[in-house]
Amino acid sequence: MSSSSPTPPASPAPDANATPAAVRRRPPLALPPFWAQILLGLVLGVLFGWIARNWNVDWLSRTLDEIGGIFVQLLQLAVGPLVFFAIAISITNLRNVSNAARLAGRTLLWFLATSLIAVAIGLTIGLLTNPGDGTGLTPADGAAPETEGSWLDFLTGIVPTDVVTPFADLEVLQIVFMAAVVGVAALRLGDRAAPLISFGETVLELLQKALWWVIRLAPLGSLGLIGRSIDQYGWDLLGDYATFTVDVYIGCALVLFGVYPLLLRSVAGVSPLRFFRAAWPAIQLAFVSRSSIGTLPVTQKVTERLGVPREYTSFAVPLGATTKMDGCAAIYPALAAIFVAEIFDVSLGLQDYVLIAFVSVIGSAATAGLTGATVMTTLTLSTLGLPLEGVGLLLAIDPILDMVRTATNVAGQAVVPVIVASREKILDREAYDSATSFDFDQLDSEPRRDEVKTAA
Repeated sequence: MSSSSPTPPASPAPDANATPAAVRRRPPLALPPFWAQILLGLVLGVLFGWIARNWNVDWLSRTLDEIGGIFVQLLQLAVGPLVFFAIAISITNLRNVSNAARLAGRTLLWFLATSLIAVAIGLTIGLLTNPGDGTGLTPADGAAPETEGSWLDFLTGIVPTDVVTPFADLEVLQIVFMAAVVGVAALRLGDRAAPLISFGETVLELLQKALWWVIRLAPLGSLGLIGRSIDQYGWDLLGDYATFTVDVYIGCALVLFGVYPLLLRSVAGVSPLRFFRAAWPAIQLAFVSRSSIGTLPVTQKVTERLGVPREYTSFAVPLGATTKMDGCAAIYPALAAIFVAEIFDVSLGLQDYVLIAFVSVIGSAATAGLTGATVMTTLTLSTLGLPLEGVGLLLAIDPILDMVRTATNVAGQAVVPVIVASREKILDREAYDSATSFDFDQLDSEPRRDEVKTAA
């Protein structure tokens, strides 16, 4: 008996006009991770800046200047309204947080404590290395700044004369004052202020969304900013400021990778590695943009990812973005004061170092989260009676130093909320332990946490 195998069905004839599936489903060109884009921008910026300086390529110099300038302008365009609504809404959000007054007080205390540690590190490094000796710089190389800070200006400048000028002139301290008044008034009004609060929350989300679009341009902005610095100053400048530059970077590194991890481990009882994995996008953006306020939306989101309740995060991070400046207002002015004193052959005593610490802790709000720390430096020098012409010596090297200063600032603005939330037992440990690295697209699209865990 014979058996026969079933005949397979005939395959349809191929269509000569059909597009192959492999061609139809070709995936779109994938961009590298955001951190790689920023790194590429920095490398290309150094290369183009070096070419523009050494070959006198005028059009390349102008292009780098325009790219960097436009990026900073776009960041600063939203500074005024962003600060106003962020501070005002953050205050109103405290109505949803248990023990709000204690949380606010603990936050300010940790701001002060970490600033004291940072300024102590800056003073110690300066006294050990003498950054002004052997530079070849003289008082004649300095020039008085166009604007300067003083305690009288600091105190009288808090209250604005009208509601328009602070936004037009970017007087951030005055904007913070008005926002605080509006936020406290809204709290006192209670339910009657609900429509105003809802409007403010919507405007704040719109501003943050617009700023996200600007942040996506950070790789291009980093190319222009670092390229402009190399083109204008070159590498020869680092020779005169070598010790001072190394001191600032070492001081910031000690705070960023030494003090903060120690506090996270010993005080908050959490993993520093987890913190840096989650917070790295904010730190790297701060390094490139040199603006704490420009980095504010990223800092706030990564702090929430680390398990800090949204209501507390929305208060602590905006407050930190305008007052918490361990790099610009603690490490840097301490080293700058010693540097200028040595250039001008002025001897500093113990009382002067105490004054530096006082100015760094109390006057840090003068920096107001904007690019640069000239106001803080002039405030420190004028308090010590040092020549303000010393600021002119520091302006040349400032862009290179401001990157690491701002990165340190932003890291501290995220560390303190984690510490306070942990101490107050409102930190979501599961969220913290699961926090990992991410790209900016992922960060912008993920939902925000709306509930606050109350302490048991």
